[in-house]
Amino acid sequence: MHEFHLPDMTCGHCASKVSVTLKLLDPACEIQLDLPQQLVSVKSGEEREALAEALTEAGYPPR
Repeated sequence: MHEFHLPDMTCGHCASKVSVTLKLLDPACEIQLDLPQQLVSVKSGEEREALAEALTEAGYPPR
């Protein structure tokens, strides 16, 4: 399970875009979003770096 802090994820639309981005990279991934804490947890076979790169390209760089 990979956890990312996404300070730019501030609303439901942002959370939706984060989910779509991760599902495009790995359709089988499991995602848990915590919008108030700006956290996303991802269970995926993809490497952490690939997930972080996809999030960054979508406009939600992890910190």
